[in-house]
Amino acid sequence: MRFTFVLGNFSVAHEEQDPPPGGPDRYSFVPPAEGEPSIEFKKVRRASEGATAPRVRKRRPRWRKAGVLTAAGLVVVLVLGAGWVGVQGWRAKGHLQTAGGLFVQLQQQIRAGEVAAARGTLAALQLETRAARDETDGFGWAVGGKVPGVGDDLGAVRTVAKVLDDLAVDGLPSLLDVASGLDPKTLAPKDGRVDLTSLSAAAPRIAAGLAVIKRARAEVAGIDADGLMDQVGAAVTQLSDGLAKADQLVSTADRAARLLPRMLGAQGPRTYLVLFQNNAEVRATGGMPGAYIVVHADAGAVTITDQGTAASDLKVFDPPVQALDTDQVALYTDRPAVFPADVNLTPDFPTAAALMRAMYRKRSGVTVDGVLATDPVALSYLLKATGAVPMPQGGPLTADNAVRVLLSEAYAKYPDPADQDAYFAKAARATFQALIKGQGDAKGMVTQLARAAGERRLLMWTADATEEAALAGTVLEGRLPSDPATRPTVGVFLNDGTGAKLSYYLTHAADLTVGDCDEEGGREFHLKVTLGSTAPTADLPAYVTGLALTGDKYTSRTNVMVFSPTGGGVVQVRSDGKDLDFGTGLERDRSVAVITVELPPGTSRTLDVTIQPGAAPEDGEAVRPQLWTTPGVRPWQTSVASGAACV
Repeated sequence: MRFTFVLGNFSVAHEEQDPPPGGPDRYSFVPPAEGEPSIEFKKVRRASEGATAPRVRKRRPRWRKAGVLTAAGLVVVLVLGAGWVGVQGWRAKGHLQTAGGLFVQLQQQIRAGEVAAARGTLAALQLETRAARDETDGFGWAVGGKVPGVGDDLGAVRTVAKVLDDLAVDGLPSLLDVASGLDPKTLAPKDGRVDLTSLSAAAPRIAAGLAVIKRARAEVAGIDADGLMDQVGAAVTQLSDGLAKADQLVSTADRAARLLPRMLGAQGPRTYLVLFQNNAEVRATGGMPGAYIVVHADAGAVTITDQGTAASDLKVFDPPVQALDTDQVALYTDRPAVFPADVNLTPDFPTAAALMRAMYRKRSGVTVDGVLATDPVALSYLLKATGAVPMPQGGPLTADNAVRVLLSEAYAKYPDPADQDAYFAKAARATFQALIKGQGDAKGMVTQLARAAGERRLLMWTADATEEAALAGTVLEGRLPSDPATRPTVGVFLNDGTGAKLSYYLTHAADLTVGDCDEEGGREFHLKVTLGSTAPTADLPAYVTGLALTGDKYTSRTNVMVFSPTGGGVVQVRSDGKDLDFGTGLERDRSVAVITVELPPGTSRTLDVTIQPGAAPEDGEAVRPQLWTTPGVRPWQTSVASGAACV
C-alpha cells in the first residue's frame, strides 16, 4: 500500500505490503484528483471473495500504528509549516527592505537636523522592524530553523530581524533625543565658554544607545556565515559593516560626552599645552614642534595663559629631561629627551606628549594636565568654518592661504628666526581665539574638526590615566593599535634628515598588498613607498635650505621608518631592482626598518618592502591590513588590498 501526501508540489510517499486476502485494512488511502491540493482519507470496507466464514479482523501492533500516524502527522505539520514559513519569509523580506530604506532616510534627516521628520521616520521604522520580527518569530520559523540546508538561513534572517527591531525600539530613540538636544551651536564656544550642561546630560542616553549597538554587533557576529545563501550572507555582511560604523561613531560621541566636561574643567580647573607642528620639517607625527600656547579651562571657560616657541623658549635640555627606554635610544638616540624639536621622532604621540610636558614643566614650573597637537593643514580646515582671521602683520589667514603662508612664504618674509617665531606665535594665538570665541559656522566647525582628527592632524594626550584609557584606540590617541591577526597595521613614518624646511615640497604615495598563502597559512605583505620632490633649484631662503647636510642645499634627505605589524618583521628592502641596506630597531613590539632617501629637485624614488606580519589569522579568516602614514603638507596617495582567507 502506498501513502502519498500532497500539498502543492510537495509530496511524501510511504509504501508497505498489502495485507493477505481475507485480511482487509480498516482504511485505504484514496489519492486526490489531479490538481487537487487536498489530503483525503476514505473509509472502505473490504471482504474476501465469496466469503461465508466469519470475518477475522487483523490488527496491527499498536506501536506500529502509532508510529505511522505520528510520522504522517509530522509530515503534515512540516509541509504546512514549510508553506507558512514561505509566506512569512516573503512578508519579512518586504518589511526588512522597507526598514532598510527608512534607516537611510533617518540617517539623512539626523545629519540635516530635521528632528521632527526624523521622529516620524523612526515611528514608521519601528512598525516595519516589529512586523519583520513577528513574521520570523513563530513556531513554524523555529521548526524550519532545524531543517538541514535552509535552517541556517532562516536562523540568520530571524537574528537580523531581531537585531534591527532592538535597534529601532531600544537604541535609536535615545540617540535621536541626543541629536535633537545637542545642536552644534549648543556645543560651540561662545565668548570663550563652552556650555557643559547639555553635554553632561546627554552622556547617559548616548551610553544607553551604545550598549544596544554593541549587543547587536555581538548577536550578528554570532551568525555563522559559512554556507548561507548569497542573498542572506550579503545582508548579514552589510548589517555587520553598518553596525561597526555605528559603533565607532557612537563610541566617539560617548567618549566625548564623558570626557569633554571633565577636560574643560567641570570638576576643577585644567591646563593644556597646545603644540603647532611644522610640516615643512617633517617628523613622525606630522612636523617639528614650533609655536605653542597654554590654555586654561575652568567650568567651560577657556583662556590663553602663555605662548612661545619650542626653539626659543624651551631650548635644549642637558642632561636629558627624562630617561628613554633602550629601544627608543637605539632608534632615536637621546635626542627626543634633549631637543624639543625632536620629541616626536617617534610616531607614538603619548611618548612625545609626555616628553613635551616634562620640558615645559622644567622651563616654566607649570605642570600641564595634557598635551594637544595640530598643524597648519588642520588650521586651514578650521578656517573654512571660522572664516578669515586677521593678523597684526601682513594680510589675514584664510583657508586658502594658511598652509602656504605658514609653511613657506613666512620664511621669505621674515628672514630672522626670531621674527619667524613671533609671527608663528601670533598666528597660533589668533586662530585659537577665533575658535574659542565661536566665530563662524558651528556645524562646519564640527565637520572640520572631525576631518582633521581622521587624518591624525589633531592628537591628544592626558596625564589622567582614566581619561587616557578612554582615548585608547581613537584617532586622537596617536598610538599604533594593538593588532588582531585579521587587522594588522603597517606604519610608514617620515623624519627630516636635512635640517631644513624642504619637506614642504615632498610628495608621497604608498601601496600595501597581501601575498599568497604559504603552507602554514601565513603570507607576506608587500609595501611600495614612493617619495618625490617638487623643490625648486634656486631662490629659496637660507632658513629653508638649512644645514644642507646632503651637500646640495636643494636636495632633501628623509628617513623613512617602516613599522611592521605587532610581532612581525621587515624582511627585505629593494629599490631600482637592488637590495638596500637598512637600519633596524624595535618599538612597542614592532620591528622598524629605517631607510634614508635623498631627493634632488624634480626626482622621485620608490622603495619595495617585504614585511612578515605577526600571528596568522585562524583558518577561514581573511586579512584586512591597515596603513598608517605621517600627515604631510600634501595628502598621501594610498591603496590597501585585503587578502582572502587561507584554506
